[in-house]
Amino acid sequence: MSRTNFDQLLEAGCHFGHLRRKWNPAMAPYIFMERNGIHIIDLHKTVVKVDEAAEALKQIAKAGKKILFVATKKQAKEIVAEKATSVNMPYVIERWPGGMLTNFPTIRKAVKKMANIDKLMNDGTYAKLSKRELLQITRQRAKLEKNLGSISDLTRLPSALFVVDVMKENIAVREANRLGIPVFAMVDTNSDPKNIDYIIPANDDAKDSIDVVLTACCNAIVEGLEERKAEKADEKAAAEQAEAAADAKPKRARKARKEAPAEEAAPAAEAAATEAPAAE
Repeated sequence: MSRTNFDQLLEAGCHFGHLRRKWNPAMAPYIFMERNGIHIIDLHKTVVKVDEAAEALKQIAKAGKKILFVATKKQAKEIVAEKATSVNMPYVIERWPGGMLTNFPTIRKAVKKMANIDKLMNDGTYAKLSKRELLQITRQRAKLEKNLGSISDLTRLPSALFVVDVMKENIAVREANRLGIPVFAMVDTNSDPKNIDYIIPANDDAKDSIDVVLTACCNAIVEGLEERKAEKADEKAAAEQAEAAADAKPKRARKARKEAPAEEAAPAAEAAATEAPAAE
């Protein structure tokens, strides 16, 4: 069964594209018609593409890998932050730090610096500093938190990138392409879908449209995480059973060894008993 349907996408306004003069010809296969100078996106294709992307995201989450959500445009920030937090995935909603993927070790250093400031503040080291120095450190911490706070859990490169506006986040897309990281994106009629691995043709400006697509994708991620949890529980139970069976084996062997001499002694005693009357 599809994760979205035509009526749901229509109600959210996913079908509204951009003005005809702003269109990208590469998006022609996903355009249904033109009305009042505005292109209309074919929602039947959007439903199929959302399902494809959701299934791929589910498999990535099931493998225990991270998906980085990127949306720095005003109307998408809150939705992306909420959805990404609900599935425990990293996200970037302020400014894309150039080289965040291609120069990842440097970004990790900045995140570690933020963690180090927290540590020193908690253990009272900064209490000895002057007010001016403390203010500078606090401001630096706030700036790092704003730009990198949401990716503090990202210890290695993400396995996928989910982008809301391809044109606005073109640097993020180029970095992901360079490193061979698959890109999932909501692509509007004015964008170029060439460098996107999983295209979701939809209106990337309306809040409702972004919400519908992200909800479908995040539900798939939740399913993947739950399946991973269930698999781990099954593996643990199987390991415990195997361990219990392995422990029971030596016990049975010891018991068998104890019983064996007793069984051998019984016929010998019987033979001795029969020989004694014969001798008399």
